[in-house]
Amino acid sequence: MSTGRSTRPRICRYFNPQWRNTLNIPTQSLNAATAAGAHTAAHTRWVQLGLALVCMMTISSPQYVWTLLTKPLMATLGISLPELQVTFSLLVLLQAFFSPFQGALIDRFGPRTLISIGTLLAGASWVLASYASTPSMLYLTYGVIGGLGTGIVYVGVVGFVVRWFPDRRGFAAGVAAAGYGMGAIVTTFPISASLATRGVESTLWLFGLVFAVIGFIASQGLKKPPAVDSIGSAASPTAVATRDSRPFEMMKTPLFWLMFAMMTMMSTSGLMVTSQMASFAADFGVGKVLVFGLAALPLALTIDRFTNGLTRPLFGWVSDHLGRENTMCFAFALEGVAMALWLMTRDNAVLFVLLSGVVFFGWGEIFSLFPSTLTDTFGTGHATANYGWLYISFGIGSIFGGPLAALLHQRTGSWVPVFGCAIVLDLSTAVLAMFVLKPLRARFCAAEARTEPARRQHP
Repeated sequence: MSTGRSTRPRICRYFNPQWRNTLNIPTQSLNAATAAGAHTAAHTRWVQLGLALVCMMTISSPQYVWTLLTKPLMATLGISLPELQVTFSLLVLLQAFFSPFQGALIDRFGPRTLISIGTLLAGASWVLASYASTPSMLYLTYGVIGGLGTGIVYVGVVGFVVRWFPDRRGFAAGVAAAGYGMGAIVTTFPISASLATRGVESTLWLFGLVFAVIGFIASQGLKKPPAVDSIGSAASPTAVATRDSRPFEMMKTPLFWLMFAMMTMMSTSGLMVTSQMASFAADFGVGKVLVFGLAALPLALTIDRFTNGLTRPLFGWVSDHLGRENTMCFAFALEGVAMALWLMTRDNAVLFVLLSGVVFFGWGEIFSLFPSTLTDTFGTGHATANYGWLYISFGIGSIFGGPLAALLHQRTGSWVPVFGCAIVLDLSTAVLAMFVLKPLRARFCAAEARTEPARRQHP
């Protein structure tokens, strides 16, 4: 009996609440550490987004400030405009068509290493171009080296930020894309002033060095994101992948090629406006008409640059909350309707300026909606390489919207067929987004979710 009485208190003491709290101390400490880690990761990702934005801004000028360099370079090299524009074509095409291979390298060696190399190449292309004395040297430096450098940074940054923001992929991709679309706003006037005072060679050398230094420093702070659980989960209004697909697996699916066709269609319509706007503004007779005290064409271009940048994070954020395809349908239809009104009121300079802003507002979001939708569907593990393959569609759109659109205008002698094709592409893509892409992607993700348990048991 004495032994029982001595045992009973020990048992009661073991289950005493104070003892239970003591035993729970390691678990409580672990939970606190996990919460602190999640808070740190949530703070860090905004720093990472800011650094990625700076990297993107340093590569925007080669494309968006090119128009300021054309006349000085023509005078310096003694060549015609069509000859000079080969440089710009090389820049855009190499940026797009080499992106799958650049994306694969980024996924293998990490974003910091490759984006660092890309920023240095992009800056070096301007420095080397300052010494170009022949068209071929300009093609090699500004076009080839610049295209490879900007392509690495663009694809790398977009693939990088969507991993850091699984719960805000559309917004993050939009902010990064806005850095590319609006980054040249910071440099346009300084470069213009430098061209007037220093000349084209010194301007290329100086700003190329500045871009390389700033981009390289910003890229040194880039870090791989931690596990998804510590930084948030994917947005709920959109279907989300349950596994990471490699590029060759992704390209076997009809879903990828549907997105590829849709991005090609939207790229074609937007790049038609981007590349031909000065020409059809002159043909419409509104290019030099004063609107609010300013010439209509440069005013429209200024407004377009703002709306083209603003729409990327805005519609990206909207898609995080309302769904990717719903947002696509609205935005793509908005551009199509705005272009139709633009064509019908083409002799009204005020409406020309205002509607041009709406057109670009309905177009620029493709650079946030498509990469976020792609990552939602095929996972984050190979997001950069996967987007590299999708980004080829932008290069194809530059061919359709540039020289082929100009050829159509030349053959018909009117801009009406060109605008008609662009409007049809916009509205068709809006319909595809809602009635084809949305159900197809939902079925795809549901099927992946059903097969995931079996895949884990038999890897």
